[in-house]
Amino acid sequence: DVQLQASGGGLVQAGGSLRLSCAASGLSFDDYAIGWFRQVPGKAREFVAGIAIGRNDGFTRYADSVKGRFTISRDNAKSTMYLQMNSLKPEDTAVYYCAASLLLGIPIPNTPTKYNYWGQGTLVTVSS
Repeated sequence: DVQLQASGGGLVQAGGSLRLSCAASGLSFDDYAIGWFRQVPGKAREFVAGIAIGRNDGFTRYADSVKGRFTISRDNAKSTMYLQMNSLKPEDTAVYYCAASLLLGIPIPNTPTKYNYWGQGTLVTVSS
């Protein structure tokens, strides 16, 4: 059974940092591109960052709103993905979801429909 478990969310003041983790099980982790999305009530799920695998291993993609502040990474040996979030802003407040996609090419998919598996989400709250 495929499971993605997101963790690391919490309450942080503006300008602070958090590191989200997502542990994967039940799948060959290095066969999947991974992504982070976020969602707030009343809005669509928003792409945050993605990282490729295979021939495109290490290629990343970021939403304009987080470029220069967030860094996505993966540790295939640990079947874990990360999202390092720095210089957090109140508008970053959301539930953050990790996801895995069988699409291995470039561009890294940035729409929820292209991702096959999803974690449960972890809440990030940034105070002003």
